[in-house]
Amino acid sequence: MPSNASADELFELLELTDYEAQALEHLLSMGRTTAPTLAEAAGIPKARIYGVLDALADAGFVEVIPDRPKEYRSKSPGDLLDRAIENRRQEYERHEQRIESVRESFVSEFQPVFESASENIRPAEELFHVVDVGEPSERETQRIYHDAQDEAYVLTKSFDYLETVEPAIDDAVSRGVTVKTVLVDPDLIEPEKRDRQAEIVARLNTEFPDIAVRFSNRQLPWRGTFIDPSMDYTSGKAILLVEEDDVPNYLRQAAITENGSFVAGLKRFFDLVWEFDSRAER
Repeated sequence: MPSNASADELFELLELTDYEAQALEHLLSMGRTTAPTLAEAAGIPKARIYGVLDALADAGFVEVIPDRPKEYRSKSPGDLLDRAIENRRQEYERHEQRIESVRESFVSEFQPVFESASENIRPAEELFHVVDVGEPSERETQRIYHDAQDEAYVLTKSFDYLETVEPAIDDAVSRGVTVKTVLVDPDLIEPEKRDRQAEIVARLNTEFPDIAVRFSNRQLPWRGTFIDPSMDYTSGKAILLVEEDDVPNYLRQAAITENGSFVAGLKRFFDLVWEFDSRAER
């Protein structure tokens, strides 16, 4: 009996057993035939053929012709496809009816406990959000200085972005915010940046004499600004950039957080550097 991929695919979609597929495929080319004749042609055990044909008839794929002996005939290929679609539709409707039959009791039992559980779920606090380094990060740094109430801390290589945030620093200092800054020791930065760092330090000393400045004894793993840390972990805000020498500035991103616990951790790190791993200006 000739067969091809499309026929095999159809019989698979009809969810037929192997014997049912064999019987239907042979019936399509045999026309009307008896069960024994079909069993012999399709290689189906005679003890199984009547059950196979009954299943095909129940599914609407085979027509039973009352005669002596009883005969069977496949529906046309188009009718087979239509019948398969109709069978699936009826199956879906039965499934939908079963679902609807339990809807009221299911909802009445579980909706109250679901709502109760939902009320106890606190939305997860976002630890960080990121902005591109450059103008976006400079705007966020300015905002941090404007938001500062008591303290501001800076870890930086040379503070060469001072000009862009200077008005915001001036605002913070004029409101009595304490500002401390740790820069990297000039011996540890690129020679071409040492003069720039020296200019920045001189400007800080002249224009912001109340800002305390120290120099770290080693490279800093991150740099950035954070404000108003609370040792009870309830407040604080920070913007920081992890040092990535192999990544150009235009590809870097700065992380911003208002997580009080994280900002408290930054303060502990800053204090350790300030007290034990930095020096005053020579």
